[in-house]
Amino acid sequence: MKRRIFPLLLLCLCAGILLAENNSAVRPVHADGGKDSARKAKLSAGLRAGGDQRVGVVLQLKGKPSGKLNSLLSRSGVHVRAQLKALNAITVELPASALDELASFSEVEFVSADADVASFGHVSATTGADAVRTQTTKTLLGTTTTTLDGSGVGIAIIDSGVDTNHSSFLDKSNGVRVVKSVDFTGEGRTDDPYGHGTHVASIAAGNGRISHAAYVGMAPNANIINLRVLNSKGAGSTSALLAALDWVLQNRAAYNVRVVNLSLGTPAVDSYRNDPLCKAVRKLVDAGVVVVAAAGNNGKDSSGRKLYGQIHSPGDEPSALTVGASNTFGTDARSDDAVTTYSSRGPTRGAWTDDAGVVRHDNLIKPDLVAPGNRLVYAEAANNLLVTQNPQLDAGVSGSPAREEMYLNGTSMAAPVAAGAAALLLQLNPKLTPNMVKVAMMYTAQPLRGFNQLEQGAGELNVEGAVRLAKLFKTDLLSSLLGSALLTTSAPPTPQTTIGGQTFTWSQGVIMGNAFATGASLVTKYQKVYGAGALLGDGVILSDGVILSDGSLLSDGVIMSDQILTSSGVIMSDGTPFLSCSVLLGDGVILGDGCILSDGVMMSDSVMMGDSAIMGDFTLQAQSAQAAGDVTPSMGITVDTGVDYLGY
Repeated sequence: MKRRIFPLLLLCLCAGILLAENNSAVRPVHADGGKDSARKAKLSAGLRAGGDQRVGVVLQLKGKPSGKLNSLLSRSGVHVRAQLKALNAITVELPASALDELASFSEVEFVSADADVASFGHVSATTGADAVRTQTTKTLLGTTTTTLDGSGVGIAIIDSGVDTNHSSFLDKSNGVRVVKSVDFTGEGRTDDPYGHGTHVASIAAGNGRISHAAYVGMAPNANIINLRVLNSKGAGSTSALLAALDWVLQNRAAYNVRVVNLSLGTPAVDSYRNDPLCKAVRKLVDAGVVVVAAAGNNGKDSSGRKLYGQIHSPGDEPSALTVGASNTFGTDARSDDAVTTYSSRGPTRGAWTDDAGVVRHDNLIKPDLVAPGNRLVYAEAANNLLVTQNPQLDAGVSGSPAREEMYLNGTSMAAPVAAGAAALLLQLNPKLTPNMVKVAMMYTAQPLRGFNQLEQGAGELNVEGAVRLAKLFKTDLLSSLLGSALLTTSAPPTPQTTIGGQTFTWSQGVIMGNAFATGASLVTKYQKVYGAGALLGDGVILSDGVILSDGSLLSDGVIMSDQILTSSGVIMSDGTPFLSCSVLLGDGVILGDGCILSDGVMMSDSVMMGDSAIMGDFTLQAQSAQAAGDVTPSMGITVDTGVDYLGY
């Protein structure tokens, strides 16, 4: 029998709800003479104070901001976009209900509408991608400025097809960035009658033409290679997926395919050592291609209880960058972010039988990281099945089929966020190996408080940090020796990032097979496991139940944790023990969080593999997710004017 492959999405079937601001918390701190007229005089006539809508403003100051003003600017829901030091001004996005309070500070000279600043997409803002769009490089000839948008990098979207008529896939000269389309379903078409692939492709590489860049993708000028393996009903087979992966191996150079996105999967029954999908992924990674795989949407059972061991194939392949889904709750600030309840948790449970007839399980720590995947608004393929059967998925952005956007949930949506980020890193530093891309993303990720490494890996994707770190990596890595300098500077970058007014510390660690490695040497010294043909986990050895480093593959200064940790929300190594790493190397039943992982049993796979009522099964999962709190409050839909915006 053929194994059937389905997109790993969780449909959100509820109507959007607006994020209500706590108006009672917005109150004047300074009276500025006690006169309302004095405050109003500081507000531009184009601004209307009060209400829950969000507004962009330019805040002009008389002097340095006070501690109380800084407190307002760092409040949840307030997003400081830029510090204009030479002008003594700050650009800010905040609720209109806070405008009166803002104008009440004595150091505030005037508050005007930020009319000329683009409304960047929520996902690109909250991941830090917006913060690194403009890159400056100093050379002997002077300073050069480039736009970090994925230019020249090919991203293969292996999915249900791409609607090439959608405006999201044009370049700034009106050329179509879908440079190649191939069908592997046998239906003889490369468009997207199902609707999943178009949405996925626009998350990774959609442009910002629609709605003034409110729904811009991560790498908006990358080239897209459309490889269709899911048919018009959203179903596919292992053989079709293998054919597509084989095509990439043979044609990657012609289209500069540096990233492959797999927002699909099948139950992980066999060990990655034997699974053909995993072996095909490994060949691509060894050839220099970053393969991003969705973790799966089986993080809980029908009663809402946590499940472990539900990572899908090929997400269980150690060389893949496996991505779970986080929920941003509609805010750019990351202080409220969480792992979604449905996102599949590790460890990987593919199995093999040894020479003694004993069944062994891989039990690798997965996912590698998480990225926003809940209630994302991106491109809607014309007349697609998902929206036809579920009209509420249409976001109501435009009446034009070429400009419509839709909602979708799931690790299927989180994966292309990471895939687009990988394209940015490779545009910045084309010499990076896939393992180095993974290291840059994991080391700079934000640990989410209260979630263990089997749920979030190293933490939530942080594009700003990953780009800043990757920019310092040397470009002559293939000739590097173990322990030699990895950076072009003598010291590593400051391990902190500020997004949405919140500063957080990087995880400063890397998932390595059955363990979690920490230490500055991970980014200051070259490690043999970063090279082509190696796995990060190759540097991990077990001695009497203790996890150690292999000194021939990892330099001094790399420390292996003996515990699966639950993050305290600071650096990952400061977390509390959840489960011993040595348990992952044993056999039998693994206990975790009160939930038993039975050997070889994938509790939700019968639902995912059913040939009938597939949409109904996804509906049940969506309703369960809503009951458990995975619904994301809407920040409000930005309706498209029909006029292309080219300032993204």
